[in-house]
Amino acid sequence: MAVTIRGKTLPLPILQGGMGVGISLDGLAGAVAACGGMGTLSTALCGFQEPDFAKRPFEANLRALDRQVRHAKVLAHGAGLIAVNAMVATTQYADSVRTALRAGADAIVCGAGLPKELPALASEVSDSDAAIAPIVSSGRAAGLLCKLWDRHYGRIPDFLILEGPEAGGHLGFSRQDLDAPPSLSDLLREVLTAIAPFRDKAGRDIPVFVAGGVKNGADMARYMKEGAAGAQFATRFIATAECDASEGYKQRLLAAKADDITLVKSPVGMPGRALRSPLIRRVEAGTQPSPERCVKCIVTCDGKNAPYCISKALIAARNGDWENGLFFCGAAGGEVNTLSTVPEQMAQIMDEWRAAQ
Repeated sequence: MAVTIRGKTLPLPILQGGMGVGISLDGLAGAVAACGGMGTLSTALCGFQEPDFAKRPFEANLRALDRQVRHAKVLAHGAGLIAVNAMVATTQYADSVRTALRAGADAIVCGAGLPKELPALASEVSDSDAAIAPIVSSGRAAGLLCKLWDRHYGRIPDFLILEGPEAGGHLGFSRQDLDAPPSLSDLLREVLTAIAPFRDKAGRDIPVFVAGGVKNGADMARYMKEGAAGAQFATRFIATAECDASEGYKQRLLAAKADDITLVKSPVGMPGRALRSPLIRRVEAGTQPSPERCVKCIVTCDGKNAPYCISKALIAARNGDWENGLFFCGAAGGEVNTLSTVPEQMAQIMDEWRAAQ
């Protein structure tokens, strides 16, 4: 059941997905790690609560990230692992990775783009032995990254996260792909086939954790029988006392039904999945005002033509502002209807896993 990742033991095969802005910070990540899983902080505007954020957002983000990683490690009590999710598409991607490594993160997880140069960034911090892992949505992407990392840096991923089409937040699929999405089982088979030559060459495993469509421990057990090392969960952890989201965000998720969840067009240039809040309804109707100001927090965002400012929308959601918030959640978010705690969620997942053996 335990998984070895770059010489470190992950007692339970459970990863908590990184959720920004301000949804998974030190509180949630530390609580998950304390239960034996891998807790993940999101670097996305993680300094939004700093007093100087409005004037110096980049400095505030890095300062807050350093503090949050160190605090999450304290909360973990050495039980599980602390990871940091750094989106490749963010302007501060490289600096965020360096900061997380210096703060002692056990792993760096990267998505929203291919982290082609992640091994080089990791090598800059000589006293860090953190694991590095890409988030992929296809066997092709997994094979390409393994090939690039092996050829240019002599390194392969320490683990992989395969994110399927039912995930929340930004998705690694085109809008057309989502009309007839591939199954997570098929994607897992593709990824395992693509990475097999690199696993054999390195003489070690490359654990693959499935995400985006894994509802419970029974699903995790099924995918583990198909070759996965474990699973990543995100949305169900929002409805916990330890989650860093506001009570308003949690209550909106608890009240949501399946038909309240929709695919959205993100200013980042990717499709995403979120609750159909008033903001999303205005965007769909073409009545949402354009952003007044853009600080270019996302490389791929064209502030002048963006349907809304994603930074402001995610901060509003984190604070429970239903009218102006972008409330990301997974496709199964309508099934989350009870507020609980991280220990309860971790125990429930493992009980479901054992029952499915």
